[in-house]
Amino acid sequence: MELTDADLIARVLVDDDQHAFGELVRRHQSPVRGLLRQLTRTDAALADDLAQETFIRAYKNIRTFRGEARFSTWLYRIAYNCFREDARRRKELVGIDEAQLQAQIDPQLVDPGLRHDLMNALSQLPSSERTAVVLCCQNGLSHDEAAQVLDIPLGTVKTNVLRGREKLKKMLRAWGPG
Repeated sequence: MELTDADLIARVLVDDDQHAFGELVRRHQSPVRGLLRQLTRTDAALADDLAQETFIRAYKNIRTFRGEARFSTWLYRIAYNCFREDARRRKELVGIDEAQLQAQIDPQLVDPGLRHDLMNALSQLPSSERTAVVLCCQNGLSHDEAAQVLDIPLGTVKTNVLRGREKLKKMLRAWGPG
Protein backbone atom coordinates (compact mmCIF):
# COMPACT_ATOMS: atom_id res chain seq x y z
CA MET A 1 0.00 0.00 0.00
CA GLU A 2 1.36 3.37 -1.01
CA LEU A 3 1.74 5.95 1.72
CA THR A 4 -0.20 9.18 1.45
CA ASP A 5 1.46 12.60 1.52
CA ALA A 6 0.15 12.97 5.09
CA ASP A 7 1.81 9.69 6.10
CA LEU A 8 5.11 10.78 4.59
CA ILE A 9 4.92 14.20 6.23
CA ALA A 10 4.28 12.53 9.59
CA ARG A 11 7.38 10.38 9.11
CA VAL A 12 9.45 13.45 8.34
CA LEU A 13 8.11 15.30 11.39
CA VAL A 14 8.32 12.41 13.86
CA ASP A 15 11.42 10.55 12.71
CA ASP A 16 13.18 13.16 10.54
CA ASP A 17 12.88 10.52 7.81
CA GLN A 18 14.78 11.93 4.83
CA HIS A 19 13.66 9.02 2.64
CA ALA A 20 10.04 10.01 3.27
CA PHE A 21 10.82 13.58 2.22
CA GLY A 22 12.62 12.19 -0.83
CA GLU A 23 9.40 10.40 -1.78
CA LEU A 24 7.47 13.67 -1.43
CA VAL A 25 10.00 15.34 -3.74
CA ARG A 26 9.70 12.51 -6.26
CA ARG A 27 5.90 12.81 -6.27
CA HIS A 28 5.76 16.57 -6.63
CA GLN A 29 8.88 17.63 -8.50
CA SER A 30 7.42 17.40 -12.02
CA PRO A 31 4.37 19.60 -11.35
CA VAL A 32 6.47 22.11 -9.39
CA ARG A 33 9.08 22.26 -12.16
CA GLY A 34 6.30 22.56 -14.77
CA LEU A 35 4.76 25.52 -12.96
CA LEU A 36 8.15 27.21 -12.60
CA ARG A 37 8.97 26.62 -16.28
CA GLN A 38 5.79 28.45 -17.20
CA LEU A 39 6.52 31.26 -14.76
CA THR A 40 10.07 31.64 -16.08
CA ARG A 41 8.83 31.52 -19.66
CA THR A 42 10.41 28.11 -20.28
CA ASP A 43 13.85 28.95 -18.87
CA ALA A 44 14.55 25.35 -17.85
CA ALA A 45 17.77 26.05 -15.94
CA LEU A 46 16.22 28.83 -13.86
CA ALA A 47 13.08 26.75 -13.27
CA ASP A 48 15.19 23.83 -12.05
CA ASP A 49 17.16 26.10 -9.71
CA LEU A 50 13.93 27.54 -8.31
CA ALA A 51 12.44 24.06 -7.91
CA GLN A 52 15.49 23.00 -5.93
CA GLU A 53 15.14 26.08 -3.74
CA THR A 54 11.43 25.27 -3.30
CA PHE A 55 12.16 21.80 -1.94
CA ILE A 56 14.97 23.04 0.29
CA ARG A 57 12.60 25.60 1.81
CA ALA A 58 9.87 22.99 2.12
CA TYR A 59 12.19 20.67 4.02
CA LYS A 60 13.42 23.41 6.33
CA ASN A 61 9.87 24.65 7.01
CA ILE A 62 7.84 21.44 6.92
CA ARG A 63 6.84 21.97 10.56
CA THR A 64 4.87 25.04 9.42
CA PHE A 65 2.67 22.91 7.13
CA ARG A 66 -0.67 22.91 8.92
CA GLY A 67 -2.52 20.53 6.63
CA GLU A 68 -5.29 23.02 5.93
CA ALA A 69 -4.66 22.61 2.21
CA ARG A 70 -3.12 19.88 0.12
CA PHE A 71 0.64 19.49 0.41
CA SER A 72 0.94 20.30 -3.30
CA THR A 73 -0.85 23.62 -2.75
CA TRP A 74 1.64 24.48 -0.01
CA LEU A 75 4.54 23.58 -2.33
CA TYR A 76 3.13 25.69 -5.19
CA ARG A 77 2.94 28.65 -2.80
CA ILE A 78 6.60 28.18 -1.87
CA ALA A 79 7.54 27.82 -5.56
CA TYR A 80 5.62 30.96 -6.48
CA ASN A 81 7.34 32.89 -3.68
CA CYS A 82 10.75 31.64 -4.87
CA PHE A 83 9.88 32.84 -8.38
CA ARG A 84 8.75 36.27 -7.15
CA GLU A 85 11.86 36.72 -4.99
CA ASP A 86 14.11 35.77 -7.89
CA ALA A 87 12.25 38.13 -10.22
CA ARG A 88 12.65 40.97 -7.73
CA ARG A 89 16.37 40.22 -7.47
CA ARG A 90 16.55 40.42 -11.24
CA LYS A 91 14.49 43.62 -11.06
CA GLU A 92 11.61 42.29 -13.13
CA LEU A 93 8.15 43.62 -12.42
CA VAL A 94 6.01 40.99 -10.79
CA GLY A 95 2.43 41.92 -9.95
CA ILE A 96 0.70 40.72 -6.83
CA ASP A 97 -1.94 38.83 -8.81
CA GLU A 98 0.65 37.29 -11.11
CA ALA A 99 -0.34 34.02 -12.66
CA GLN A 100 0.79 31.72 -15.38
CA LEU A 101 -0.74 28.99 -17.32
CA GLN A 102 -0.60 26.01 -19.52
CA ALA A 103 -3.42 23.67 -20.44
CA GLN A 104 -3.37 20.10 -19.18
CA ILE A 105 -1.63 18.25 -21.98
CA ASP A 106 0.05 14.92 -22.51
CA PRO A 107 2.84 15.95 -24.89
CA GLN A 108 2.92 12.49 -26.45
CA LEU A 109 -0.73 12.64 -27.48
CA VAL A 110 -0.86 16.19 -28.81
CA ASP A 111 0.14 17.37 -32.25
CA PRO A 112 3.61 18.96 -31.86
CA GLY A 113 2.42 21.97 -33.85
CA LEU A 114 -0.50 22.49 -31.49
CA ARG A 115 1.80 22.15 -28.47
CA HIS A 116 4.17 24.75 -29.95
CA ASP A 117 1.30 27.11 -30.73
CA LEU A 118 -0.18 26.62 -27.26
CA MET A 119 3.14 27.38 -25.57
CA ASN A 120 3.49 30.47 -27.76
CA ALA A 121 -0.07 31.56 -26.95
CA LEU A 122 0.52 31.03 -23.23
CA SER A 123 3.63 33.17 -23.35
CA GLN A 124 1.58 36.02 -24.85
CA LEU A 125 -0.91 36.08 -21.98
CA PRO A 126 -0.39 38.52 -19.14
CA SER A 127 1.45 36.72 -16.36
CA SER A 128 -1.54 36.97 -13.99
CA GLU A 129 -3.74 35.07 -16.44
CA ARG A 130 -0.99 32.63 -17.43
CA THR A 131 -0.28 31.64 -13.82
CA ALA A 132 -3.96 31.20 -12.94
CA VAL A 133 -4.55 28.98 -15.97
CA VAL A 134 -1.44 26.88 -15.27
CA LEU A 135 -2.41 26.33 -11.64
CA CYS A 136 -6.07 25.54 -12.31
CA CYS A 137 -6.03 23.89 -15.74
CA GLN A 138 -2.66 22.15 -15.80
CA ASN A 139 -1.99 21.45 -12.14
CA GLY A 140 -5.59 20.76 -11.19
CA LEU A 141 -5.90 23.21 -8.33
CA SER A 142 -9.33 24.53 -7.45
CA HIS A 143 -9.88 28.27 -7.71
CA ASP A 144 -9.73 28.43 -3.90
CA GLU A 145 -6.39 26.62 -3.82
CA ALA A 146 -4.96 28.85 -6.56
CA ALA A 147 -6.08 31.91 -4.59
CA GLN A 148 -4.15 30.55 -1.58
CA VAL A 149 -1.05 29.89 -3.68
CA LEU A 150 -1.11 33.33 -5.27
CA ASP A 151 -2.34 35.11 -2.14
CA ILE A 152 -5.01 36.96 -4.09
CA PRO A 153 -8.82 37.10 -3.83
CA LEU A 154 -10.83 34.16 -5.17
CA GLY A 155 -12.69 36.42 -7.61
CA THR A 156 -9.42 37.59 -9.12
CA VAL A 157 -8.35 34.00 -9.78
CA LYS A 158 -11.69 33.18 -11.41
CA THR A 159 -11.47 36.28 -13.59
CA ASN A 160 -7.87 35.54 -14.62
CA VAL A 161 -8.70 31.94 -15.54
CA LEU A 162 -11.77 33.00 -17.52
CA ARG A 163 -9.97 35.77 -19.39
CA GLY A 164 -6.91 33.63 -20.04
CA ARG A 165 -8.94 30.73 -21.43
CA GLU A 166 -10.96 33.06 -23.67
CA LYS A 167 -7.79 34.63 -25.06
CA LEU A 168 -6.29 31.18 -25.66
CA LYS A 169 -9.43 30.11 -27.53
CA LYS A 170 -9.14 33.13 -29.81
CA MET A 171 -5.43 32.64 -30.40
CA LEU A 172 -5.83 28.92 -31.09
CA ARG A 173 -9.06 29.13 -33.11
CA ALA A 174 -7.32 27.70 -36.20
CA TRP A 175 -6.89 24.38 -34.34
CA GLY A 176 -10.61 24.03 -33.72
CA PRO A 177 -13.02 21.77 -35.59
CA GLY A 178 -14.09 22.62 -39.08
